Order: sequence, then C-alpha cells, then structure tokens
Amino acid sequence: MSDLHSGVAATGTGVRSRPRAVLPAFCLTQITSWGIVCYAFPVLNPAITADTGWSAGATTAAFSAALVVSAVAGIYVGRVLDHRGPRLVMTAGSVLAALSLLVIAAAPNLTVFFAGWLLAGAAMAAIFYPPAFAALTRWWAPDHVRALTIVTLAGGLAPTVFAQLTAILANHMSWRATSMVLAGILAVLTVPAHALALKAPWPPAPQCPPHVTGGHEQVVRSRAFRMLAVTFTLSAFTMYAVVIGLVPLLIERGYTTTQAAWALGLGGAGQTLGRTLYAGLASRPGVTARTVTLTALGALTTAALATVAGPYALLVAVSVLAGVIRGNLTLLQATAVTDRWGTTHYGRLSGLLGAPAHAAAALAPFAGAFLAGPLGGYPALFALLSALAVTAAAAALGARAHHPEGEGAVSLGRS
Repeated sequence: MSDLHSGVAATGTGVRSRPRAVLPAFCLTQITSWGIVCYAFPVLNPAITADTGWSAGATTAAFSAALVVSAVAGIYVGRVLDHRGPRLVMTAGSVLAALSLLVIAAAPNLTVFFAGWLLAGAAMAAIFYPPAFAALTRWWAPDHVRALTIVTLAGGLAPTVFAQLTAILANHMSWRATSMVLAGILAVLTVPAHALALKAPWPPAPQCPPHVTGGHEQVVRSRAFRMLAVTFTLSAFTMYAVVIGLVPLLIERGYTTTQAAWALGLGGAGQTLGRTLYAGLASRPGVTARTVTLTALGALTTAALATVAGPYALLVAVSVLAGVIRGNLTLLQATAVTDRWGTTHYGRLSGLLGAPAHAAAALAPFAGAFLAGPLGGYPALFALLSALAVTAAAAALGARAHHPEGEGAVSLGRS
C-alpha cells in the first residue's frame, strides 16, 4: 500500500509528497477522540445521574447540545482548514477537548455540566472526522478514498476500545475520576500526534475543475448543493434514529435486552464491513446513482425492520445489512464534495454541507423517542423513518450535476 508511505499525488496543480506520519496519526487520534469524547458518555451516564441526582434526560440533552454546537462550529473550522491546514485547528481542538472533560468532571451543578459539554462540542468540530477528512483529501487526492477508508475503519474501533476501558475504570473509581483519567489519556495521545504529525507544509489549493465557475459561493447557491444537503440531513436523521431505536424496537417485539444488544452490535460490525466495500463503489462512475442507491437501500432496510417481526436470525441479518449501508453512507458523505466540485474548497463546502446533517443526527434520538409513543410504537416509528429515507433518495435525484463531460460536475455561472 504505497499511500502509507511518502509518495506522490496528483492534485490538479502539480504533484506533491504525502506526509507519511499523517495516516497513522489520524488512525490513533480518531480512535481516541471518538472513544473518549463520544462513546464514554453513555457508559458513564448512569453513574452520573445516580451520583448527582440530575435526570438522564437533562444529561443527555447536554451531550446532544454538544453535537449541535459541533455542527455549527464545523462551518468555521472548514474555512480555517482550507486556508491554514489542520495542524493548529486539530491541536487546539485536542487541548480544548481535554479541558472540557475536566470541566465536566468537576461540574458542581447542571449549568457547569452543560457549559463543559458546549466546550466539548466546539472541540468535536476540530478533532472528529470532518477536519481529518479535509486534510486527507488535500494531501491524498486523487487516491483519498483509500486513505479515508483506512481512517474510518480505525475510528470504527473507538467504541470497542474505549467503551470497555471506560467501564473498567468506572468499576474502580467515580465517574468524575474516570473522566479526569480519560481527559489525561486524550491529551497525551492526541495533542502531540496532531502537533507533530501534521506539521508538513499545507499545499496550495488546486485549481477548481473546469466545470466549476463562480467560486464556493456559487456552489452553495446551486440547486445540486441544496438538494444534497436535504438528502444528507434526512438520511442522517433516519440513520441515527434507527440506531438508537433498534434496541427498544426489538424489546417491544418480545426479544430480550441481550438479544437486542447483539443485533445492534452485529449491525456495528456490518458498518465496518460496509466501509471496506466503498472503494469499489467509488471506482465506478455515477455519483448521483450511487447516492440514490445507497440512500434507497437505507430506506429498504428501515422498512424491513418496521415490518419483519421475526425470526430473530432474520432481524439480525437485516441489522447487519443496515450497518453495511451506514458504513457506505459515511464515506459517501466524506467524498460528496470532491466527487462534484473538486478539492479546492473542500473544508468550507463540507462544513456547510454537513452542518444540518450533524444537527439532525444530534436531535434524532430525542425525536425518535418522542414520536414512538404518539405513533403507537417503534414499528410505526420505523415506518415513518423509512418514508423519510425515501424522501432523501428522491432529493438525491435533484443533486445531479449536469455538465457536457458527464456526471460529477455542475455549471455555476460566470466566474
């Protein structure tokens, strides 16, 4: 795998070397960042509520607020990345993430707890996938799909590693002490990695592809960009509501909590499998067809979960298939800007494109739980979610970029 070492990559402006330390550094920092800032919270939340007396709804709302802040802050982070590169942003983000965990650990009341999570949300925008994707896309294009796949496969191990580590720590110390230890691990592993591995010169942005005129402002105002944003927002809402709702759906159908947890866990394994398959899909032409197909398959698996009550093995198989689709959708979103508008304004455009999708993902668990009651249960909720996914697939048809040389381009008016 030559892309793991110093090599060359065509960029549209010439040829540049790939900094060899970046890919292993991102594998380490994505596992650590996701594992500690995101996946440790659900493990610790029962201990938090038991110790403080705060309601689970209130503490979870603080975590969701962090995700919303991350979505909004990601727009600004994307602009900075385009001009200055990832080193300063991601290093500062790692420091802020560690500090935010210390604030959360020391929070004497719910107000300070919320404030800590809002800081964590700002840090998420600087250390999670989007800035890493922007860096890999600039340094690795046109072979960036392979690099993105490697990093997302590593990131997929985050819950496996850190949910277990968090549980072990929590069995021997308080949730506050556990959070402090995790903050220290985060700082030790990610701050030096970002500061040292990302110090390579940030190459100048390549020229826009010939079919893209008018700059990033025209891209954002184009019909293709708006419809793609609708597609990803609806798809993200559906995907995260399905993940959170799968366990109560199966319990409602009479399966045990252990059986439901296994179905969810095997779905996560399917997600990892799906990411390994995406490079093959991306090598084929037809970005709109790929987007419509994957989104429609997400709708199909959601509808199957809504209607199939058993046997258990069949439900597990559908859960795994749904995970495969989710894994592909992660990389589909990571490559959406490059596939249509090149890498020139990747950070800014991906930040704008991803903001509503990230906000929808943050709100999906609450919205799903809220709607399940009035709708009459989780099967009806999943039926509604499948209809939203169909709408997302239909919107993807409107994201088609027309251009004389084929798909993957859009005419944006005068320069």
